[in-house]
Amino acid sequence: MNPQDELAGTEQPFVSHLMELRDRLIRALVAVAIGFGILCAYPGPSGLYDLLAQPLVAHLPKGSAMIATNVLSPFLVPLKITLLAGFLLALPFVLYQIWAFIAPGLYAHEKRLVLPLVVSSTVLFFTGVAFSYFFVFGQVFRFIQGFAPKSITAAPDIEAYLSFVMTMFIAFGAAFEVPVVVVVLARMGIISIAKLKEYRGYFIVVAFVVAAVITPPDIVSQLALAIPMCLLYEIGIWAAGLFLRYSRAPEDAEAQAPADT
Repeated sequence: MNPQDELAGTEQPFVSHLMELRDRLIRALVAVAIGFGILCAYPGPSGLYDLLAQPLVAHLPKGSAMIATNVLSPFLVPLKITLLAGFLLALPFVLYQIWAFIAPGLYAHEKRLVLPLVVSSTVLFFTGVAFSYFFVFGQVFRFIQGFAPKSITAAPDIEAYLSFVMTMFIAFGAAFEVPVVVVVLARMGIISIAKLKEYRGYFIVVAFVVAAVITPPDIVSQLALAIPMCLLYEIGIWAAGLFLRYSRAPEDAEAQAPADT
């Protein structure tokens, strides 16, 4: 057989997949641009930064304000925040485009696993970000200002604050993904549920070590990260059992049925 005949007709499907990937990337970028445009219109880059800075400003001494040490910072920093917020606003649509691209190549039992994981990971990430903004930031800034000497006038730099906020958002958003990681590890067969329960004590130690490294040096923020991680680990073990039961391949389920009986 001519080797060229074996490759006949394969170029077109490959090109069509690339075109579909291009179209979905463009749709995702357009969605981010729309989100960016909406936030630029309301509340605007400056209003969005004021909202992000509210937890810190609320705990600054009366008469204090944030400063900009770079000439372009008052312009660039709010735009960066608006662009990031636009991406987060469009994130569900972006994840849908990813899902729509890979879904045709998945089996039915794999779709039952991937779609809930995509949705749950998105919800958990936003939950971690909201938890850090509405609870952790207030505790951290209250602790810092409580230790600040009276002779010091606090005037945080807006770029340094942006870096701090992004670090905390990513840290708490990633920490809240613990159940998803546990489910994926169990579903891929890397570790069993029995081992996950056995390693519970080790995970608690790891959670407190990670919290001590990532968060500022106060006990409130460390506990605010470590305790949810431990609780989410337990939720992940419970969710892994459900996923293993309902996302099993049909042939695996048939083989498991006689064994159960």
